Amino acid sequence: MKYLSSFILVLLMFSVSYSQVQVRGSMGVDFVSTPSLYDYINQNFAGSNNQIGSFNAAVIFSGEVDYDVSQSYEIGVDLGYRLFSYNTQNTIGTYDLTYHNFMPTLINYYVINGEGYQFKFGAGAGVRFLSAEESIPGTGTKQNYSSTGFGILLRGAGNTRLSDNVYITIGVDARYDLNGEPSNGGKTLYNYASQSNVNFNSLSLGLSLGLTFYL
Repeated sequence: MKYLSSFILVLLMFSVSYSQVQVRGSMGVDFVSTPSLYDYINQNFAGSNNQIGSFNAAVIFSGEVDYDVSQSYEIGVDLGYRLFSYNTQNTIGTYDLTYHNFMPTLINYYVINGEGYQFKFGAGAGVRFLSAEESIPGTGTKQNYSSTGFGILLRGAGNTRLSDNVYITIGVDARYDLNGEPSNGGKTLYNYASQSNVNFNSLSLGLSLGLTFYL
């Protein structure tokens, strides 16, 4: 038992000696497909010559803190924030919809380290918080909606050294988010054309650029 305890202590000391914290900040673009929302806009507000496509660009900001568990495994918390805005003109005014998606994710990485570079491949999941603001032409009012959901994230990232502790990071993300049906006091967005509530469930592919700091 004494030797076993000593062996475990040595392993823990070895692990801690190689531990390191990374902090990353990045900005990028997501190409997002939200079919229920896009059908709602196309069928009720967008003209035949101004239909919204299957995938649309949204700005995404992301901050992340990772911890090196070993030389090939990291665990981290990613805080993503996506902003999407759409507006279109029709005969009675301007339709406008903006939504904000806050996407905290616990993510696990497999890491490949090299001299001056690093590749990371990760997967994770987390809760999703969405808020939307809609302005319907002819009403002069804005309605706010919100929902809570769940999402998954797949990520590949490459880090290239700028200095001893600073790296440029390029990331590619794939997300599937079940944001659900946003509501306002029980009132949801409703598509009369399809006779259904509007959900904000989405599939997205994204590209980001940022900096990673090794602490």
